[in-house]
Amino acid sequence: MSTRDLIVLGTSSAVPTKERNHNGYLLRWDGHGILFDPGEGTQRQLLRAGLSAHDIAWICLTHFHGDHCLGVPGVIQRIARDGVAHPVRAVYPASGADYWRRLRHAAIFTDTEVIAEQPIAGAEARIDAAGAPFTLTARRLSHRVESYGYRLAEPDGVTMVPERLAAYGIGGPLAGELLRTGRVVAPDGRTVGLADCSVPRPGQTAAFVMDTRVCDAVGELAGGVDLLVIEATFLTEHAKLAADYGHLTAAQAGRIAAECGVRRLVLTHFSERYRPEDRPRFAEEAGAAYEGDIVIAQDLDRVAVPRRRRPVSTAPVSTAPAAAGHRMVPHTADVALEAWAPTMHECVAQAVHALVGSFVELHDGVDGGAPGRESVAIDREPAADPDDLLVSVLDEAIYQVEVHGRVPVGVSFDERAGVRFETVPLDDVRIVGAIPKAVSLHELRFGRSGDLWRCHVTVDV
Repeated sequence: MSTRDLIVLGTSSAVPTKERNHNGYLLRWDGHGILFDPGEGTQRQLLRAGLSAHDIAWICLTHFHGDHCLGVPGVIQRIARDGVAHPVRAVYPASGADYWRRLRHAAIFTDTEVIAEQPIAGAEARIDAAGAPFTLTARRLSHRVESYGYRLAEPDGVTMVPERLAAYGIGGPLAGELLRTGRVVAPDGRTVGLADCSVPRPGQTAAFVMDTRVCDAVGELAGGVDLLVIEATFLTEHAKLAADYGHLTAAQAGRIAAECGVRRLVLTHFSERYRPEDRPRFAEEAGAAYEGDIVIAQDLDRVAVPRRRRPVSTAPVSTAPAAAGHRMVPHTADVALEAWAPTMHECVAQAVHALVGSFVELHDGVDGGAPGRESVAIDREPAADPDDLLVSVLDEAIYQVEVHGRVPVGVSFDERAGVRFETVPLDDVRIVGAIPKAVSLHELRFGRSGDLWRCHVTVDV
């Protein structure tokens, strides 16, 4: 699965309140669950969020104040009780090793051997990510006790440009070979490098910054990240308290986000002195300096990592007559599809054909007037955003297969942007691949390019 989001388990600082649990955050990144700072009550919050111990692959502690670590005993004992078999890496400041041992063995239980401890020390620590699809770096912050912030970074990659591939006559297995090896011989004999048919794709990033004053390490962690989760313990009226106790105000968090070019800012770790009606004040203070997307976290919120920035191709636009079509494209996991057509709705229809073609082969006559053919009208609200239209129609196509056992073989739209599928029974087609389970929002691209609408979408199988 390629989910990338933050599940907020708690948002209170030193003590919980009636509305807010102690700290706790699970960052889900391509099947890896990184649990940051599990405070008291985290085990129950996981259950309330529909999560389990099996969703945890990492436990990362910033420091050993209670609101950032008192949930460790319950979480580890739940990992043991539920028989989690995969390694769970525990990262924490080495200076707090004694506290870690007390938390790790706080009560009698049947222990587990899956906890792999990785204590960190020094101004900067590069953490062994053990084959995960990201790097993890920690930097020492400025708090009353030794405290670290974390930065997660996906390696940079490339995005294939269909127009460039077509110009060299490269497609199918040859395109996959180009992606794997970096160089192929095109059908006309030319040697083509990966850079000739792709554009750079910056990796996505996230940073987690808890208890700290403003310091250089905060900027190094937050620089250019897609998602910044940062403490905003106080409002400006309590700025002296923030400085005395080693914390940030909402205004300072906003300035940090603005200076670092953050795409989405998540404020959390609020003092118990503030009530729910104070939430707009945090947004106002942060928004005075930062004009981007601000999330004032609430317990059990789900916050998506922003969609990847779309790479810009400088390739010349094809002047060939507009046409419609679709294809599967090389991808490191799951199934990636591309479609193109003169209009937005035709392009969505082609994407449905690509989706169906990824897992079935139609018998002769099935896409014609077969006896089992049925027309299914789906009432839906008009989508203001092309991406939303594409995702909703593809999700509906998957739903038809999974729930009704019907395969869409034709797609049309009415004046209200409602969709109509022409479907055939799943038993009437030959299954040649894994049936898609969901549409991924990552690497989703849909828009006009020259005379054509084009989309690129990945589906989980």
